[in-house]
Amino acid sequence: MYDSIGLNLKALLESIDKIILYSKEFSDADDFYHDQKSFDASMMQFVVIGEIITRLDEKFKASTPHIPWQKIKDFRNIIAHDYFGIDADEIWDIIHHKLVPLKHDIRELLR
Repeated sequence: MYDSIGLNLKALLESIDKIILYSKEFSDADDFYHDQKSFDASMMQFVVIGEIITRLDEKFKASTPHIPWQKIKDFRNIIAHDYFGIDADEIWDIIHHKLVPLKHDIRELLR
């Protein structure tokens, strides 16, 4: 399954891993937010994730409705267009409660 879908899913995993790496040394949202390099790098990876999702085939996304593709893409748009309105606590929650399950789901799709 290493067609374009497989390659895009692998790219999603790479971006998720980068976000986890960039945020792992922080104890809370406030510390993470105030480390500009780590926070900005993570935000860029969320944008990349949204861009990758736009490249995924619509039939494929429809066949995997347990993954909230549209919500993830919409989140990318919020970051890209309302960067200064981003809530660090919301980002922290997404990183710690949504990314690992998403990573697991994507790995399952690659099997």
